[in-house]
Amino acid sequence: MPTSFATVSRRLAAFGLVGAVGTLVHYATLIILVEIWTVDPVAATTLGFGLGALVNYLLNHRYTFNSTKAHHDAGPKFALVAVTTGLLNTLMVHAGVDILGFNYLLVQVVATATVFLLNFVLNSLWTFRESDVP
Repeated sequence: MPTSFATVSRRLAAFGLVGAVGTLVHYATLIILVEIWTVDPVAATTLGFGLGALVNYLLNHRYTFNSTKAHHDAGPKFALVAVTTGLLNTLMVHAGVDILGFNYLLVQVVATATVFLLNFVLNSLWTFRESDVP
């Protein structure tokens, strides 16, 4: 049965709220590592993205998609999506900071907006999609 517009809208809103929590973890890690521990922004955003992705997985599995999939099925799929979009995020921060010379936080905001919808689509259609076969 196709997913209704209302269901997709609710999931997108929940995905956004969960994403905000994961993003908070990501940005807090990034800022603490750069500003306090003077870690390179590209390395710091990579670690922050990983921690944020873990938080996102746990919350999305339970709340956004109310998934019945086992973690051994959904977890690796979510990780692959996170690694792929995390790589995109890292490349965008590298290009924006190291090549173009922009402020790391401004670049990170643009990167976050870019990967948000891609993450939602991939996780909706692949990671947490319930089987159509009974």
